[in-house]
Amino acid sequence: MSKSYVSEAMREAVGRRLRLQVSYPVSESDIRKWALAVYYPRAPPQEFIDPDYARGRRWGGIVAPQEFNPFNWVCACSEGIEPPAQADAPDRTEIMLGIEPPHLHFQLNGGLETEYGEPMRPGDVITSISRLAGYYEREGRLGRMLFTLTEDIWTNQRGEFVKRTLSTGIRY
Repeated sequence: MSKSYVSEAMREAVGRRLRLQVSYPVSESDIRKWALAVYYPRAPPQEFIDPDYARGRRWGGIVAPQEFNPFNWVCACSEGIEPPAQADAPDRTEIMLGIEPPHLHFQLNGGLETEYGEPMRPGDVITSISRLAGYYEREGRLGRMLFTLTEDIWTNQRGEFVKRTLSTGIRY
């Protein structure tokens, strides 16, 4: 078996925060525009656009579609490591963390796993904390592959869990 791509510095970086973002308060208008865009050319479900209809539904008012992104336009606050100019570079994560990367040349998206909690409502302020969740390696047809896991957890201003996304990047 060939030498591991995962250095001691990379192992020690697991769990470190990559970025913290805080949204502006979510508005009914943000939710309505998102729903109209996502469901176009069909009409969006009434619970996303009609306050009177939404009051009689499960959540008791307008809620955002699960895929709504309050960070899509601009953030009220963004702290942490800024992505480098070569943001699409395969070694982006390690460059952001200031550690020696494995210097791999190719990358692809290995997929996402998403878990949802409380829905986003008008007035919610969402906090996102993104961390390096881990590394693992496997042999493939093209040789050794490095899998990089990042976790992004969203909470609202009440500390309630809103969303967790685990992203897998594959490099070789």
